[in-house]
Amino acid sequence: MRIEKFNSYKEMSEFVGDLFASQLLLKPDSVLGLATGSTPIGAYEHLVKLYNEGKVDFSKCTTFNLDEYYPIKQDNPQSYYYFMNEHLFSKVNVNKANLHIPNGSAPDAEAECKAYDELIDKMGGIDLQLLGIGENGHIGFNEPASSLDPGTHLTGLTESTIAANARFFDSADDVPRHALTMGVGSILKAKRIVIAINGEKKLDAFNKLIEGKVDTMSPATVLNLHSNVIVAFSN
Repeated sequence: MRIEKFNSYKEMSEFVGDLFASQLLLKPDSVLGLATGSTPIGAYEHLVKLYNEGKVDFSKCTTFNLDEYYPIKQDNPQSYYYFMNEHLFSKVNVNKANLHIPNGSAPDAEAECKAYDELIDKMGGIDLQLLGIGENGHIGFNEPASSLDPGTHLTGLTESTIAANARFFDSADDVPRHALTMGVGSILKAKRIVIAINGEKKLDAFNKLIEGKVDTMSPATVLNLHSNVIVAFSN
């Protein structure tokens, strides 16, 4: 595990954005794993800047997002589909046919999850996966539990996660109680992983991660099982 500490959120975001730009430069048809939430926004802004400067090309890449609320429609401003379009997809030259986000409107959640994992495998797996982290150590929507689901699955959200995400909704009552999320096994299949961590509120989760012990009550610690992880931290 490689640990990179930064003095500012801006520096950390530029580092993460540059990792993805380099990945696309070396392999234009890369399969990218993307994340939502407030932390990745700076990295996406940096990638848009690099794109506008002619330094990165998204036309041949394929993307898979970690998760999506369930149930939720794509045109809901709080959906992760909407988020990705707002912060990245509408501002660069991606091929929309190659963008994949779990379908929050799928009538059969189990079938949707199974098909999602199968499609990732069909594409050869994820080359570079971006993660954020919750205050309780969750990655994607893999919440603390006595055991963690390996594959993409429907999961209930903890009250702490609902409370943390309530700022994006009119009230906590409007936050969906479930989500479709890649499982820890799906995440660990990525060839390379970068986890972006920002702020004092994430410090405890960061410390547990870098201790090197795997604890399902802090799901991000499973990243210690992977051979190529970069931790980008700013406080």
